Amino acid sequence: MIVLKVGGKSLANLERYLVSDLAIISQREKIVLVHGGADEVSELANKMGKKQRFVTSPEGIRSRYTDEEDMRIYLMVMAGLLNKRTVMALQKGGIKAIGISGTDGPTLLASRKTRIIVLDERGRKVVIDGGYTGKIESVNTSLLSLLLNDGYLPVVSPVALGRDFEPLNVDSDSVASHLAINLQADCLLLLTDVEGLKVNEKVIDRIRVSEVDSLLPNLGFGMNRKILEAKRAVDSGVKEVMISPSYVNNPVLRAIGHETGTVISR
Repeated sequence: MIVLKVGGKSLANLERYLVSDLAIISQREKIVLVHGGADEVSELANKMGKKQRFVTSPEGIRSRYTDEEDMRIYLMVMAGLLNKRTVMALQKGGIKAIGISGTDGPTLLASRKTRIIVLDERGRKVVIDGGYTGKIESVNTSLLSLLLNDGYLPVVSPVALGRDFEPLNVDSDSVASHLAINLQADCLLLLTDVEGLKVNEKVIDRIRVSEVDSLLPNLGFGMNRKILEAKRAVDSGVKEVMISPSYVNNPVLRAIGHETGTVISR
């Protein structure tokens, strides 16, 4: 069982590198694909005249601030355009794919962050309204299991259902790690647009979860979140997590064969 997360930039490599790879692997392995797509959300929002805002937590995690209008745009792009585009690309490659969001089932339940602490322009901590950003609280795998057992490859967009039945923006790396844990996946693969985890410009082939905290100060935006989610997954029973490039031939086969990227394990 593999949970595969494909970042928004990596979706551009879907038909060129990924589809043929997944067509082979899906014959012998159950696969769940989680997709990102933050850049496409920003692009459409800007075309609609809605300026995007990003905030940074005291821990150095950068994320999109989502107000009510942002959430509508996010839902259109993530659960609509990108999800269905990905499904159609997989179907073109002969893969029995189906698209859902975390609100379907519901598969992902999240609590809305009423207040969040962020850093202002001077690096000071300030408290702001949480908007429509969610923290995943529970996962219901029954719908995914039903689809997997019937031979489908589910494509999951990172939208969760809130307690008041509202859609919430949840981080796609977090979605992937939570699904890997609850589906008891053998591995979690995070495909991205970089070679792997880099420290001092050098790709690290393998790290232990016990080393993660010491590495965090040396990592940039985006990678620090991936490493924290990798740590969560391994600590919760996933055998290994790979952070690997999407822009190589057979990116999934090579990643699970430890030929590319970084392996995080116990």
